[in-house]
Amino acid sequence: MRLDIVTCQPDLLTSPLAHSIVKRAQEKGLAEIHVHDLRRFAINKHGQIDDYVFGGGAGMVLRVEPIAACLDGLLAERSYDAVIYMTPDGETLRQPLVNRLSLAGNLLILCGHYKGIDERIRQAYITHEISLGDYVLSGGELGAAILVDAIVRLLPGVLGNEESALSDSFQDNLLAPPVYTRPAEWRGQHVPEILLSGNTPQIEIWRHEQAVERTRSRRPDLLAE
Repeated sequence: MRLDIVTCQPDLLTSPLAHSIVKRAQEKGLAEIHVHDLRRFAINKHGQIDDYVFGGGAGMVLRVEPIAACLDGLLAERSYDAVIYMTPDGETLRQPLVNRLSLAGNLLILCGHYKGIDERIRQAYITHEISLGDYVLSGGELGAAILVDAIVRLLPGVLGNEESALSDSFQDNLLAPPVYTRPAEWRGQHVPEILLSGNTPQIEIWRHEQAVERTRSRRPDLLAE
């Protein structure tokens, strides 16, 4: 999979994309991630990429010309399964959407900043708009990093155990059940006996029951769906 990220703050993506599972995926050649600095396409020698809001109001808006120049160059080189814009008013990022995007070959992600991007870019280029939730960040970079991490960990061969991602929270509209490791007793608290029994079918039943109960108590909206 190839992921291209367009941003005016590339340094914000340096650390999230250079460690842990995302780093491993790149080292294995399973994910190819490229970050493109929007300021390379500035409209003048001063590095300008934004301007005042038409109609008045506080804040700055990313101009159409730098974004269009960058996107046109990338789209001329390859086709993309989705051109994604990270924005608070997009579709809320949930596991089913991540699952679908993980099946793509090429993804292009545009990060907004300041007050966002000129609406004409959204109309001309964007195929998917994604939000992390009902709150506002300084820009789309952290959201893009989260999206990339969520997608990349699902790629075949990235995780040591292929079944690990399938048992994550939200895969079946359920939260994950509680997990334990050694020691079996700690400060008077004991690991449930069923997990030490070696009876795999019964363990799976227990885990499902725990997942349902945890979801019912913490996220009943998932069960309603």
